[in-house]
Amino acid sequence: MEEVGELGAAAGMIEEAEAFGEIRGDSDEDAGRERGVQRGGETFFGEGLDYRLAVDVLEFGVSRCDKVDYRRMTVLLDRPGRVVRRDPQDYPEVLRQAGPAALFAADEFFTAKLRNAHTRRAYKRPVMLFLEWCRDQQLDLRSVSPGDAARFIDSLSSVSVQKLAIAALRQFFDVLVTRHAAMLNPFRSVRGPRRDTREGKTPEITVPQARQLLDSLDSARPVGLRDRAILGTLTYTGQRVGALARLRLQDLRDYGDRRSFTFREKRGKEREIPLRFDLDRWICEYMAAAVPAGDPKTAPLFRTVSPTTATGFTSRGVRPWTIRTLLKRRLRDAGLPEIITPHSFRVMVVTDLLSQGVPIEEVQYLAGHSHPSTTQVYDRRGRRVTRNLVERISV
Repeated sequence: MEEVGELGAAAGMIEEAEAFGEIRGDSDEDAGRERGVQRGGETFFGEGLDYRLAVDVLEFGVSRCDKVDYRRMTVLLDRPGRVVRRDPQDYPEVLRQAGPAALFAADEFFTAKLRNAHTRRAYKRPVMLFLEWCRDQQLDLRSVSPGDAARFIDSLSSVSVQKLAIAALRQFFDVLVTRHAAMLNPFRSVRGPRRDTREGKTPEITVPQARQLLDSLDSARPVGLRDRAILGTLTYTGQRVGALARLRLQDLRDYGDRRSFTFREKRGKEREIPLRFDLDRWICEYMAAAVPAGDPKTAPLFRTVSPTTATGFTSRGVRPWTIRTLLKRRLRDAGLPEIITPHSFRVMVVTDLLSQGVPIEEVQYLAGHSHPSTTQVYDRRGRRVTRNLVERISV
């Protein structure tokens, strides 16, 4: 038996879970029939619940767990495993004061509800900022009103931050209400600020600038071959930097007369994008220098640099921040503005193809957007018209 602190997010309630076991009560007759598990005067699950629990604690390093006692927050393992302690002291004081149900809900929200690591990081910032704000305002989490929620949103700096905070805190309080840690969701009645998203704010890299950048790369060195392959992939596919960093050798598919990349995007989407001839040649030259023969197909395609290996590269794959860093360095070397980001290549690809009359549905698929309106946000043709218009002013 090992304590797991506030086990929280790994728990799922289902009515029939004989394969996993049942809740242990103080006696046989109340085993599996807990009605509002009590701890420290707080109702842990709420009155009237009549469920057996099946618990998958994979997030805590345990492959299977047969029985759970939620009043003692312990698990009985059917085989040895490592359980990671969830120390309540890791949470802000406001959350701890709200009781064990709030701690349970916090673990559930950040570990079980938010499965995407990027979304988890983005939502955690406004939630933690709100909890600190409640501490400064001496507000109890269970008594936050819609007016308090609106005042917190008004204290934030920008429209984009306010919209993110509303989205995160609405979902966070939904879980608190479900777990009976709060009476109502105060952010449900807070209206978000209006924002015109017909055109995005990502700076565009123009076609001549992209050509200048690629021509400035020194392909005589292994790192130059890698950087040319990475920046060429951004230029000729318009994919997100995260999808590019996740590429594995198996994602390069050879059909004999052509080759293609299979990109794994967010929300589980996969798309196959063919390689144009010059990009295909750059990938071949890079792989000949960086990828040893016999590497497993699951090995990363684009790798970090190491001066101590025979190839000049490690077996570790690049990360998104690695690509951003190398882009900034290459922009300085080429004499281009450093405001350009990896996302700027997506803007260039969408704008250039739409300028050539390519149907927006085809551009939408290439960019991996779920709706054409998202693709239109990347279109910078309207900005160019505005610039041409102001140049005609006679002064």
